[in-house]
Amino acid sequence: MADGSNVSRPRPSLLRRLLRWTIRGLLVLVAILVVLFVAVFHRALYNRFSLFPRQQAAWETIRANHMPVAISTGYKEYRGIIHSHSYLSHDSEVPFEHILQVMKDVGRDFIILSDHCQENDNNLYGLQWKGIHDGKLFIQGFEMQEGFMPVGLPEGTVLSCKDDAETLARKVEEAGGRVFIIHAEQPRRWELPQIQAMEIYNVHPDFMEELKGARLYRLITNILINLRAYPDQTIRAIFDPPVKVLETWDQLSINRDIGGFGGNDSHQNVGIYGIYTEDGGLLLRHAEGKDLKKYALNPVTRLLLRICCGPLEPGKEVFRIQLDPYERMARFTCTHVLAHDLTEEEILSAIAGGRAFVGFDMIADSSGFVYMARNGNQKVVMGESIDFVPGETTLQAFSPHVVRFRVLRYGKVVHEEDGASMEWKPDQPGKYRLEAYLNILGIWTPWVYTNPVNLREKSS
Repeated sequence: MADGSNVSRPRPSLLRRLLRWTIRGLLVLVAILVVLFVAVFHRALYNRFSLFPRQQAAWETIRANHMPVAISTGYKEYRGIIHSHSYLSHDSEVPFEHILQVMKDVGRDFIILSDHCQENDNNLYGLQWKGIHDGKLFIQGFEMQEGFMPVGLPEGTVLSCKDDAETLARKVEEAGGRVFIIHAEQPRRWELPQIQAMEIYNVHPDFMEELKGARLYRLITNILINLRAYPDQTIRAIFDPPVKVLETWDQLSINRDIGGFGGNDSHQNVGIYGIYTEDGGLLLRHAEGKDLKKYALNPVTRLLLRICCGPLEPGKEVFRIQLDPYERMARFTCTHVLAHDLTEEEILSAIAGGRAFVGFDMIADSSGFVYMARNGNQKVVMGESIDFVPGETTLQAFSPHVVRFRVLRYGKVVHEEDGASMEWKPDQPGKYRLEAYLNILGIWTPWVYTNPVNLREKSS
């Protein structure tokens, strides 16, 4: 009897063999695609499933451990947005009503506007909102040549966007305004005596740095993978300390007083959105307000759009992909001002005088942070001056969170101390500013930059 093991099995049909090889090919293709996806997005995937969740938890822990600061400075603290654009700028569509709502939502007391020059080459102070609107202070300003942001001008003032720096500075001064400088990372006419304050941080150059080389690749992959799940961490990932700008400010402070403030540079213009048109199509627009392309929709694509984006109403926005919504940029950084009242003159005077600090409040609210100098019962806050008395003059700081305090004299670190408060006696006169760092996942991260206190040499 023949061994059954030698009985030949029927060969699989051609169809079955094709199916088998097709499945194998698909599995190989899927494996290759997975490997390529991981290779391309590995850093962003690490952020999505490891770094950003831990960062978010760390931020929430810091916020939960907020400690009220019960130190009186003699001033009220006002929180503001500085260097912000509206629909009057060519690269923004945001109306003032929306800006007001954002200020309410994020708890800001004032805003300094900085719309671009108008098409007719004139800046007419009167186009923007001005004064108190529903409890929020609007201060007019324009972004002009040479980094000028003139503020405090009478309504109806007209300035030319073609004047040279000296002429523009003189006209602002003669009209009773103040010259604030924005985009201080670029060359500026620092010798002009009319300059009273400058941006010591601006989110825009941070973002522009991300558009170079490998950084652009990291930015794009981060946006694609993480913007929806971790929007704050995604935008915060562009942050770099403004080292060169701070160096410029420190050097300028040796021979003159220039107040420092933070720039939000809010536009809400990094993104795209779609509008359902009257004829049943989809208009794709850039967030600056420029039409990109119009798509005709058929019943199938219209149904898919409705399933993905909800009801379709003619003239209404269907979807929006936005990296920099006004609300997010308003929270990114905040300029905290010490003033007596919420008026334009009080706020601008305080900023020019240095009674302000910059807080990166997206991480945690820095309200209540105090930096001052004392001689016995006499005290002054940042931006103010006090006689230096060896062995007696004391610099003090109080924070609502545990931080690393770093004291700098003209840019040189002279003291470091960890805790929720600091007390230190310097050994020489000079201007001393303060930086505060939060410990986030073992990394000391910049959180507060103050204006300096001037310890003046006591006259004999």
